[in-house]
Amino acid sequence: VQLQASGGGLVQAGGSLRLSCAASGRSFNLYAMAWFRQAPGKEREFVASISRSGSSTYYDDSVKGRFTISRDNHKRVAYLQMNSLKPEDTAVYYCAADQIIMSAMPSQEERSYDYWGQGTLVTVSS
Repeated sequence: VQLQASGGGLVQAGGSLRLSCAASGRSFNLYAMAWFRQAPGKEREFVASISRSGSSTYYDDSVKGRFTISRDNHKRVAYLQMNSLKPEDTAVYYCAADQIIMSAMPSQEERSYDYWGQGTLVTVSS
C-alpha cells in the first residue's frame, strides 16, 4: 500500500487542522492505520491509531480529548482531526499502515508499521 499524507500547515494556538492520509494499492481495509509525529530534535512518537473497521482507537495521553482519528474505508482515507492545537504539537506528522487480522487491536508501536507516508508539517504558533 502507498500512503500520501496531506493537510498540514500553519495555525495559531487553539486552532484546528484536519490531516488526511490517502491510500492506494492493496485493499485499505486490511490495514490498521496510525499517525505518528516527529518534532524538531526529537524522536518520532505515537499519536493515534485505529483498527481496520474503525471501531477501536487509541491515543497518546498528550492528544487525548483534542485529536480524533477516523477512517473511511470506501474512500480509502484515514484522518486526524486536531483541535485546540498547542505549540508543542508542532511536528511533521506521518501516517502509517499495519496489515493485521480483523480482530487485532491497532498497535501503538512504530516498529509494527510497515508502510509510511511522506509526512506533512504542522506548525502551531503561540
